[in-house]
Amino acid sequence: METKLWREYDYILAGCVTILVIFGTTMVYTATFNNGPLQILFPRHIINVIVGLVGMVIFTVFDYRQLSGLARPLYIGIIGLLLLVHVSGEVSSGAQSWINLGARTIQPSEFAKIVMIIVLAAYWSRFEQNLDDIRVHIGSLLLIGVPMILVLLQPDFGTALVFAAIWLAMAVTAGLRWYYLLGLFVLAIPACYLGWWYVLEDYQRTRLSTFYWLLVDPSLVDRTDEAYNIIQSLNAISAGGLFGTGLGRGLMSQGSYIPVQYSDFIFAVVGEELGFVGSCALLLFLGLLLWSTLNIAERTKHLFGRLIVVGVFGMSLCHILVNIGMNMSIMPVTGIPLPFISYGGSFTITMLVAIGLIESIAMRGKGMTF
Repeated sequence: METKLWREYDYILAGCVTILVIFGTTMVYTATFNNGPLQILFPRHIINVIVGLVGMVIFTVFDYRQLSGLARPLYIGIIGLLLLVHVSGEVSSGAQSWINLGARTIQPSEFAKIVMIIVLAAYWSRFEQNLDDIRVHIGSLLLIGVPMILVLLQPDFGTALVFAAIWLAMAVTAGLRWYYLLGLFVLAIPACYLGWWYVLEDYQRTRLSTFYWLLVDPSLVDRTDEAYNIIQSLNAISAGGLFGTGLGRGLMSQGSYIPVQYSDFIFAVVGEELGFVGSCALLLFLGLLLWSTLNIAERTKHLFGRLIVVGVFGMSLCHILVNIGMNMSIMPVTGIPLPFISYGGSFTITMLVAIGLIESIAMRGKGMTF
């Protein structure tokens, strides 16, 4: 039986993730080694990767189907953690998103992403015979709405956007009709207006307006603060040319001109030091990661497993598009990391655990081993 399971293991996905982790670890090193205050981040990143890899192995061996029965306690637990953040969370970069554990901090909103994928998959699977009923999908909106609002109030607009992407990808897979989506979009317009004035902080509105003016007429944008960050990122990418300046040799990267170069703007470091060729290689493996994920979803017969895979796909795609997009000034700056490439403790662990979960589904999702 175990031999049959491992025959279904997706070695392409595992190999792709391995390459991305090595690539990301190298880029975190080159983004921090020449900056004294940032040097502490690299050993922490190594620890985060090790913890994440252990989690990936555990969840690969674990039978994902047992998670369906744990959806309710998982949901209650993650809501409790998000509430705790508002009571005693630590503020960093303008958001109260972290819980201090002494030597380390954790970001519950990152773990909430994978928890909500499991919870939504279990919910829709429970109503598999009634997915044409709009009330089922309204219930899913209420489920994800609670953590999404708690994250928005931190405030963390980028992570809330990821929650929306997760729900959208899973809802479409669960059979939500296009006209319901259209109606939801219409209802979202006044909600966005209220959110702009009563939920977003001043610096978040500045980021979005800066993005708008950079698209319309860059000459009208003040070249400080948010515009400065984007302009420095674009300068670094353009300086890399075709083959880049070489690892550790980027003037912008090593001179600390790129903001948050080890996380939010790490793609700019890739562009400068590895050039167009290196950036394309990274995009190739990220694309392969997404393709492998969809391939597993397509061959998974059980709705619960298929929805989990699609949820991880939605999460990964949103992170990739937004992170690279904001580095290239085609998306607003929202401060979310690039999967497997950026420094990030909770997010790195979450992504590797998600891959382990996908591999468990690949091994058991065809209905051959019940």
